[in-house]
Amino acid sequence: MSLRVLIADDEPPARERVRTLLASEPDVEVIAECANGAQALKATQELQPDLLFLDVQMPRLNGFEVLEALPPEQIPAVIFTTAHDEHAIRAFEINALDYLLKPFPEARFKAALQRARAQLCKGSDPVADPRLNALLNHLRVANPGGRILVRSPERILYLRPDEIDHVEAAGNYVVLHVGKESHVVRETTAAMEARLASAGFMRLSRSVIVNLARVREVQPVAPGQYAVLLKNGTRLDMTCSLSELQSRLGAV
Repeated sequence: MSLRVLIADDEPPARERVRTLLASEPDVEVIAECANGAQALKATQELQPDLLFLDVQMPRLNGFEVLEALPPEQIPAVIFTTAHDEHAIRAFEINALDYLLKPFPEARFKAALQRARAQLCKGSDPVADPRLNALLNHLRVANPGGRILVRSPERILYLRPDEIDHVEAAGNYVVLHVGKESHVVRETTAAMEARLASAGFMRLSRSVIVNLARVREVQPVAPGQYAVLLKNGTRLDMTCSLSELQSRLGAV
């Protein structure tokens, strides 16, 4: 079978190295090369390669963000390439995913390619590979406060935590309130709370997480009961401890 390969790396010499090593493989066809994450995302969706050589650190979208932005059915087999991301290397090893540490020798490259070839020949479905999901989940937990992906039929958006006013639970989803816009993300409230805690967010109640930097004042609404008023005028009921909220606000 012919192996259709896409190379994504922002460094031309790195792309050339992969392309040169693949040139001696008669069953490999390089269908595209991409110089940043946005190009890699678009090319992967349009060309549907069998195998993706994916740099970790790229402009616009990094390698992990490219995978997170892809619908599950469009994720190909992946061999990651990285120069010095020690955290990423630990994540790969934890999840038993293949990666190439630059500058990689030819023998290491050939071994990684052969493993990918064997996976595809066995009919293993990269989409069903739980290791990729485990990797992305590991990175979300290990890097709380990182940009949050919002996918819709019209666009793919990455939000910085400091853009979010508050988060509201909605069943198996959460709604991110950003100015006048609202974005729905498939995530639990507990997971989003853990992800945003280091970015200055706090759980106000069972269903609401607030960006403490957006709080304008705390208002009493009944004996022992309070509400938070945000700078944009939004009023949020709270069930958390007033003293805890005041302490956290004082630290912002």
